[in-house]
Amino acid sequence: MTEASLPTIDLRRDPGGQLPAVDRALRQAGFLLVTGHGVSPALRAEIRKSARSFFLLPAAVKERYAVKVGGRGWLGPGAEANGYAEGTATPPDLKESLSFAAEEPTGDAAVDAEWFLPNTWPAEVPELRPLVEEYLGLMRTLSDRVLDVLGRALGEEADFFTRHTGHPTFGFNINWYPGRERVGDPAPGQFRIGPHTDFGTVTILDRQAGRGGLQVHTDAHGWQDAPYDPESFTVNIGDLMAGWTGGRWRSGRHRVLPPPADAPAEELMSLVYFYECDPGTTVDGVESHAYLRERLAAITAG
Repeated sequence: MTEASLPTIDLRRDPGGQLPAVDRALRQAGFLLVTGHGVSPALRAEIRKSARSFFLLPAAVKERYAVKVGGRGWLGPGAEANGYAEGTATPPDLKESLSFAAEEPTGDAAVDAEWFLPNTWPAEVPELRPLVEEYLGLMRTLSDRVLDVLGRALGEEADFFTRHTGHPTFGFNINWYPGRERVGDPAPGQFRIGPHTDFGTVTILDRQAGRGGLQVHTDAHGWQDAPYDPESFTVNIGDLMAGWTGGRWRSGRHRVLPPPADAPAEELMSLVYFYECDPGTTVDGVESHAYLRERLAAITAG
């Protein structure tokens, strides 16, 4: 399998000279890499260490935090099947997740009751909360910086997108991909995460290298391994962003391969920040959060 060619955007530089490459990458693949973000590798490592302690707890303990897709808590084995978002009936994804989301209320009771609920923090790993809360603040800032670059790459003012992120929703998943000794041999068509596109504006992904890792899809080359750079975040755009550009940019189609047979003990963990926009924003004639609600329902397994 060949590796996809994606540009790396350095946020420490003026993005002007990088904008054509951004536009080209988002038209072809919906993906790019970002450096110069200023997020400490140590923070990401500490989040993984704490989250892994949770994932290794007995299932009966984790079950106390079990939620459905879109909730705040633990998504256990079999909870999601992302291929359903494309209308493909796939087996459930081979992963577990700790899921968090925006919680600072807007003051609109109906909006807050659905989109800004308190997060659930496992009592067994008390160190996780301050780490995640620090990370979420950094991701909010980074997402807006990326959106400002995208606004310019589209030929608009830098705040073309961020004028709609004054009080946005977001989701954050810590995805754990165990090895075959825990999940067994994959069923036909089963992945760690099945083929899909994300639903929001931009996704900021901190990932680990692995044989059973991320692949991106383009019309020209089909499925290819996503390039890995430990200094970079992998960024892809979602369905809302694609609609916002009138289809000029494509929502990045991707999947995460199953644990490989030749490395059955391989275990990976990804930190995935899904950025959206303010509730009530109209994108391509559709209310943004009505669309998000429908998409989250689509990937709920069972």
